[in-house]
Amino acid sequence: MKKIIALALAAIMVCSLAACGSNSGTETKGETKATNAETKNETQTESKADETQAPETAATETTEADEATGAQSETGEASADNGGKLIMATEAGFAPYEYTEDGETVIGVDVDIANEIAKAMGRELEIQNMSFDGALMAVQQGKVDFAAAGISVNEDRKKNMDFSIEYATSKQVVVVNGSTERVKSVDELNGDLMIGVQTGNVADAYCDDQGWTNKRQYNKFMEAALDLQNDKIDCIIMDSLPAEQLVAQNPDLKILDGEVFTDKYAIAVQKGNTELLEQIDAVLQKLMDEGKIDEYTINHTTK
Repeated sequence: MKKIIALALAAIMVCSLAACGSNSGTETKGETKATNAETKNETQTESKADETQAPETAATETTEADEATGAQSETGEASADNGGKLIMATEAGFAPYEYTEDGETVIGVDVDIANEIAKAMGRELEIQNMSFDGALMAVQQGKVDFAAAGISVNEDRKKNMDFSIEYATSKQVVVVNGSTERVKSVDELNGDLMIGVQTGNVADAYCDDQGWTNKRQYNKFMEAALDLQNDKIDCIIMDSLPAEQLVAQNPDLKILDGEVFTDKYAIAVQKGNTELLEQIDAVLQKLMDEGKIDEYTINHTTK
Protein backbone atom coordinates (compact mmCIF):
# COMPACT_ATOMS: atom_id res chain seq x y z
CA MET A 1 0.00 0.00 0.00
CA LYS A 2 2.78 2.39 0.91
CA LYS A 3 4.46 1.56 -2.39
CA ILE A 4 1.28 2.39 -4.33
CA ILE A 5 0.91 5.75 -2.54
CA ALA A 6 4.59 6.56 -3.19
CA LEU A 7 4.25 5.81 -6.90
CA ALA A 8 1.11 7.97 -7.16
CA LEU A 9 2.89 10.95 -5.53
CA ALA A 10 5.85 10.54 -7.87
CA ALA A 11 3.56 10.54 -10.91
CA ILE A 12 1.83 13.73 -9.74
CA MET A 13 5.19 15.48 -9.27
CA VAL A 14 6.36 14.44 -12.74
CA CYS A 15 3.19 15.85 -14.34
CA SER A 16 3.55 19.10 -12.41
CA LEU A 17 7.16 19.54 -13.59
CA ALA A 18 6.18 18.81 -17.18
CA ALA A 19 3.40 21.39 -17.03
CA CYS A 20 5.77 24.04 -15.60
CA GLY A 21 8.33 23.33 -18.31
CA SER A 22 5.71 23.70 -21.02
CA ASN A 23 4.48 27.10 -19.74
CA SER A 24 8.04 28.41 -19.40
CA GLY A 25 8.89 27.44 -23.00
CA THR A 26 5.74 29.10 -24.33
CA GLU A 27 6.52 32.35 -22.57
CA THR A 28 10.12 32.32 -23.86
CA LYS A 29 8.99 31.81 -27.46
CA GLY A 30 6.40 34.56 -27.08
CA GLU A 31 8.98 36.95 -25.74
CA THR A 32 11.38 36.04 -28.58
CA LYS A 33 8.68 36.60 -31.22
CA ALA A 34 7.71 39.91 -29.63
CA THR A 35 11.35 41.04 -29.54
CA ASN A 36 11.87 40.02 -33.20
CA ALA A 37 8.68 41.79 -34.23
CA GLU A 38 9.72 44.96 -32.44
CA THR A 39 13.20 44.82 -34.00
CA LYS A 40 11.69 44.25 -37.45
CA ASN A 41 9.25 47.11 -37.01
CA GLU A 42 12.02 49.45 -35.86
CA THR A 43 14.20 48.45 -38.82
CA GLN A 44 11.33 49.00 -41.26
CA THR A 45 10.53 52.35 -39.66
CA GLU A 46 14.18 53.47 -39.89
CA SER A 47 14.37 52.23 -43.50
CA LYS A 48 11.25 54.16 -44.44
CA ALA A 49 12.62 57.22 -42.69
CA ASP A 50 15.86 56.91 -44.68
CA GLU A 51 13.91 56.52 -47.93
CA THR A 52 11.89 59.60 -47.08
CA GLN A 53 14.98 61.60 -46.19
CA ALA A 54 16.96 60.64 -49.31
CA PRO A 55 14.84 62.61 -51.83
CA GLU A 56 14.93 65.63 -49.52
CA THR A 57 18.73 65.48 -49.42
CA ALA A 58 18.93 65.05 -53.17
CA ALA A 59 16.55 67.95 -53.66
CA THR A 60 18.68 70.11 -51.36
CA GLU A 61 21.84 69.21 -53.26
CA THR A 62 20.16 69.97 -56.59
CA THR A 63 18.94 73.31 -55.31
CA GLU A 64 22.42 74.22 -54.09
CA ALA A 65 23.89 73.20 -57.44
CA ASP A 66 21.31 75.30 -59.26
CA GLU A 67 22.07 78.27 -57.02
CA ALA A 68 25.79 77.86 -57.69
CA THR A 69 25.14 77.69 -61.43
CA GLY A 70 22.92 80.73 -61.25
CA ALA A 71 25.54 82.64 -59.32
CA GLN A 72 28.15 81.72 -61.92
CA SER A 73 25.91 82.89 -64.75
CA GLU A 74 25.28 86.18 -63.01
CA THR A 75 29.01 86.88 -62.90
CA GLY A 76 28.86 86.93 -66.70
CA GLU A 77 32.06 84.97 -67.26
CA ALA A 78 31.53 83.71 -70.78
CA SER A 79 34.66 81.56 -70.73
CA ALA A 80 33.59 79.64 -67.60
CA ASP A 81 31.52 77.10 -69.52
CA ASN A 82 31.77 77.55 -73.28
CA GLY A 83 33.36 74.26 -74.29
CA GLY A 84 36.88 75.68 -74.61
CA LYS A 85 35.86 78.43 -77.03
CA LEU A 86 37.06 82.03 -76.92
CA ILE A 87 34.12 84.25 -77.90
CA MET A 88 34.73 87.52 -79.71
CA ALA A 89 32.06 90.16 -80.41
CA THR A 90 32.47 92.45 -83.41
CA GLU A 91 30.60 94.47 -86.04
CA ALA A 92 31.65 93.26 -89.47
CA GLY A 93 31.16 96.53 -91.31
CA PHE A 94 34.43 98.18 -90.44
CA ALA A 95 36.97 97.14 -93.08
CA PRO A 96 39.83 96.45 -92.91
CA TYR A 97 39.47 95.60 -89.23
CA GLU A 98 36.37 93.40 -89.54
CA TYR A 99 34.29 92.72 -92.63
CA THR A 100 32.85 89.93 -94.78
CA GLU A 101 33.39 89.04 -98.42
CA ASP A 102 30.70 86.37 -98.64
CA GLY A 103 28.16 87.92 -96.28
CA GLU A 104 28.89 85.33 -93.58
CA THR A 105 32.56 84.70 -92.79
CA VAL A 106 34.09 87.56 -90.79
CA ILE A 107 37.67 88.44 -91.65
CA GLY A 108 39.97 91.42 -91.04
CA VAL A 109 42.83 92.77 -88.95
CA ASP A 110 41.02 92.24 -85.66
CA VAL A 111 40.11 88.68 -86.64
CA ASP A 112 43.75 87.89 -87.43
CA ILE A 113 44.72 89.26 -84.03
CA ALA A 114 41.94 87.33 -82.30
CA ASN A 115 43.07 84.09 -83.94
CA GLU A 116 46.55 84.60 -82.51
CA ILE A 117 45.09 85.25 -79.05
CA ALA A 118 43.00 82.07 -79.23
CA LYS A 119 45.99 80.09 -80.46
CA ALA A 120 48.16 81.30 -77.57
CA MET A 121 45.44 80.28 -75.11
CA GLY A 122 44.82 76.90 -76.72
CA ARG A 123 41.21 77.82 -77.44
CA GLU A 124 38.93 77.82 -80.47
CA LEU A 125 37.85 81.27 -81.65
CA GLU A 126 34.12 81.92 -82.09
CA ILE A 127 33.05 85.21 -83.67
CA GLN A 128 29.66 86.76 -82.97
CA ASN A 129 28.72 89.48 -85.44
CA MET A 130 26.38 92.17 -84.11
CA SER A 131 25.94 95.94 -83.97
CA PHE A 132 28.83 97.97 -82.59
CA ASP A 133 26.76 99.15 -79.64
CA GLY A 134 25.62 95.56 -79.05
CA ALA A 135 29.23 94.33 -79.00
CA LEU A 136 30.11 96.78 -76.24
CA MET A 137 27.05 95.75 -74.24
CA ALA A 138 27.84 92.05 -74.69
CA VAL A 139 31.26 92.61 -73.12
CA GLN A 140 29.83 94.53 -70.19
CA GLN A 141 27.28 91.78 -69.51
CA GLY A 142 29.88 89.00 -69.88
CA LYS A 143 28.05 87.35 -72.77
CA VAL A 144 31.31 87.25 -74.74
CA ASP A 145 34.95 87.09 -73.70
CA PHE A 146 36.06 90.24 -75.50
CA ALA A 147 35.14 92.71 -78.20
CA ALA A 148 37.39 93.80 -81.06
CA ALA A 149 35.77 96.21 -83.49
CA GLY A 150 38.02 99.21 -83.89
CA ILE A 151 37.14 100.25 -80.34
CA SER A 152 38.42 103.57 -79.07
CA VAL A 153 39.26 104.06 -75.40
CA ASN A 154 37.68 106.93 -73.50
CA GLU A 155 36.91 107.72 -69.89
CA ASP A 156 33.22 106.82 -70.13
CA ARG A 157 34.00 103.39 -71.53
CA LYS A 158 36.68 102.80 -68.91
CA LYS A 159 33.96 103.01 -66.25
CA ASN A 160 32.19 99.98 -67.72
CA MET A 161 34.94 97.90 -69.36
CA ASP A 162 38.64 97.18 -69.14
CA PHE A 163 40.90 97.69 -72.15
CA SER A 164 44.03 96.13 -73.55
CA ILE A 165 47.07 98.08 -74.66
CA GLU A 166 46.37 100.16 -77.78
CA TYR A 167 47.44 98.33 -80.92
CA ALA A 168 46.37 100.63 -83.78
CA THR A 169 46.28 104.34 -84.47
CA SER A 170 44.03 105.91 -87.06
CA LYS A 171 42.67 109.29 -87.95
CA GLN A 172 39.02 110.24 -88.25
CA VAL A 173 38.18 111.77 -91.62
CA VAL A 174 35.18 113.27 -93.42
CA VAL A 175 33.53 111.48 -96.35
CA VAL A 176 31.28 113.49 -98.69
CA ASN A 177 29.27 113.04 -101.87
CA GLY A 178 31.72 114.03 -104.61
CA SER A 179 29.01 115.29 -106.95
CA THR A 180 27.49 117.77 -104.50
CA GLU A 181 30.21 118.43 -101.91
CA ARG A 182 27.93 120.08 -99.39
CA VAL A 183 30.98 120.14 -97.13
CA LYS A 184 34.21 121.23 -98.78
CA SER A 185 36.58 121.27 -95.79
CA VAL A 186 37.01 119.62 -92.40
CA ASP A 187 36.96 123.11 -90.92
CA GLU A 188 33.37 123.56 -92.15
CA LEU A 189 32.00 120.92 -89.77
CA ASN A 190 29.31 122.37 -87.51
CA GLY A 191 26.11 121.56 -85.69
CA ASP A 192 23.87 122.64 -88.59
CA LEU A 193 25.09 119.80 -90.79
CA MET A 194 23.43 116.38 -90.89
CA ILE A 195 26.42 114.20 -90.01
CA GLY A 196 26.36 110.44 -90.36
CA VAL A 197 28.08 108.39 -87.63
CA GLN A 198 28.11 104.78 -86.48
CA THR A 199 26.07 104.26 -83.31
CA GLY A 200 28.33 104.12 -80.26
CA ASN A 201 31.43 104.88 -82.34
CA VAL A 202 34.00 107.45 -81.21
CA ALA A 203 32.73 109.85 -83.91
CA ASP A 204 29.27 109.56 -82.38
CA ALA A 205 30.70 110.60 -79.01
CA TYR A 206 32.74 113.37 -80.66
CA CYS A 207 29.61 114.95 -82.11
CA ASP A 208 27.98 114.84 -78.69
CA ASP A 209 31.03 116.50 -77.15
CA GLN A 210 30.81 119.28 -79.74
CA GLY A 211 27.11 119.74 -79.07
CA TRP A 212 26.24 118.66 -82.61
CA THR A 213 22.90 116.99 -82.01
CA ASN A 214 21.90 117.20 -85.69
CA LYS A 215 23.41 113.84 -86.51
CA ARG A 216 22.14 110.52 -87.85
CA GLN A 217 23.25 107.21 -86.36
CA TYR A 218 23.78 104.01 -88.35
CA ASN A 219 24.59 100.42 -87.42
CA LYS A 220 26.72 100.03 -90.57
CA PHE A 221 28.69 102.55 -92.63
CA MET A 222 27.28 101.12 -95.86
CA GLU A 223 23.85 102.34 -94.74
CA ALA A 224 25.32 105.81 -94.16
CA ALA A 225 26.96 105.70 -97.60
CA LEU A 226 23.60 105.04 -99.29
CA ASP A 227 22.03 108.02 -97.50
CA LEU A 228 25.03 110.19 -98.45
CA GLN A 229 24.66 109.21 -102.11
CA ASN A 230 20.98 110.16 -101.93
CA ASP A 231 21.76 113.50 -100.21
CA LYS A 232 19.91 112.53 -97.02
CA ILE A 233 22.98 113.49 -94.99
CA ASP A 234 25.78 115.98 -95.61
CA CYS A 235 28.82 113.91 -94.66
CA ILE A 236 30.14 110.95 -92.64
CA ILE A 237 32.81 111.08 -89.96
CA MET A 238 34.70 107.79 -89.75
CA ASP A 239 38.07 106.05 -89.49
CA SER A 240 40.41 106.66 -92.43
CA LEU A 241 41.07 103.02 -93.35
CA PRO A 242 37.41 101.95 -93.48
CA ALA A 243 36.74 105.24 -95.30
CA GLU A 244 39.22 104.29 -98.00
CA GLN A 245 37.51 100.92 -98.40
CA LEU A 246 34.08 102.60 -98.54
CA VAL A 247 35.18 105.09 -101.22
CA ALA A 248 36.82 102.32 -103.25
CA GLN A 249 33.46 100.55 -103.38
CA ASN A 250 31.54 103.79 -104.06
CA PRO A 251 33.50 105.98 -106.51
CA ASP A 252 30.98 108.85 -106.26
CA LEU A 253 32.12 109.41 -102.66
CA LYS A 254 35.35 111.16 -101.66
CA ILE A 255 37.46 111.82 -98.56
CA LEU A 256 38.23 115.43 -97.68
CA ASP A 257 41.80 116.45 -96.95
CA GLY A 258 42.79 116.70 -93.30
CA GLU A 259 41.51 114.90 -90.24
CA VAL A 260 38.98 115.55 -87.51
CA PHE A 261 40.99 113.89 -84.72
CA THR A 262 43.32 110.94 -84.12
CA ASP A 263 41.92 107.68 -82.83
CA LYS A 264 43.52 104.66 -81.14
CA TYR A 265 42.06 101.16 -80.82
CA ALA A 266 42.14 98.54 -78.08
CA ILE A 267 40.38 95.29 -77.19
CA ALA A 268 37.62 95.47 -74.58
CA VAL A 269 36.99 92.86 -71.86
CA GLN A 270 34.55 92.66 -68.97
CA LYS A 271 35.41 94.86 -66.01
CA GLY A 272 37.73 93.02 -63.60
CA ASN A 273 38.77 90.21 -65.97
CA THR A 274 42.49 90.86 -65.41
CA GLU A 275 43.60 87.31 -66.22
CA LEU A 276 42.22 87.46 -69.76
CA LEU A 277 43.45 91.02 -70.20
CA GLU A 278 47.02 90.04 -69.34
CA GLN A 279 46.94 87.20 -71.87
CA ILE A 280 45.59 89.52 -74.58
CA ASP A 281 48.20 92.19 -73.81
CA ALA A 282 51.03 89.65 -74.07
CA VAL A 283 49.89 88.55 -77.54
CA LEU A 284 49.31 92.13 -78.74
CA GLN A 285 52.75 93.23 -77.61
CA LYS A 286 54.37 90.27 -79.34
CA LEU A 287 52.48 90.95 -82.59
CA MET A 288 53.46 94.64 -82.53
CA ASP A 289 57.11 93.84 -81.78
CA GLU A 290 57.18 91.45 -84.74
CA GLY A 291 55.42 93.92 -87.07
CA LYS A 292 52.55 91.48 -87.57
CA ILE A 293 49.71 93.99 -87.08
CA ASP A 294 51.12 96.24 -89.81
CA GLU A 295 51.36 93.13 -91.98
CA TYR A 296 47.71 92.25 -91.29
CA THR A 297 46.66 95.81 -92.17
CA ILE A 298 48.51 95.74 -95.49
CA ASN A 299 46.99 92.33 -96.32
CA HIS A 300 43.47 93.64 -95.81
CA THR A 301 43.91 96.98 -97.60
CA THR A 302 45.67 95.87 -100.79
CA LYS A 303 43.30 93.10 -101.95
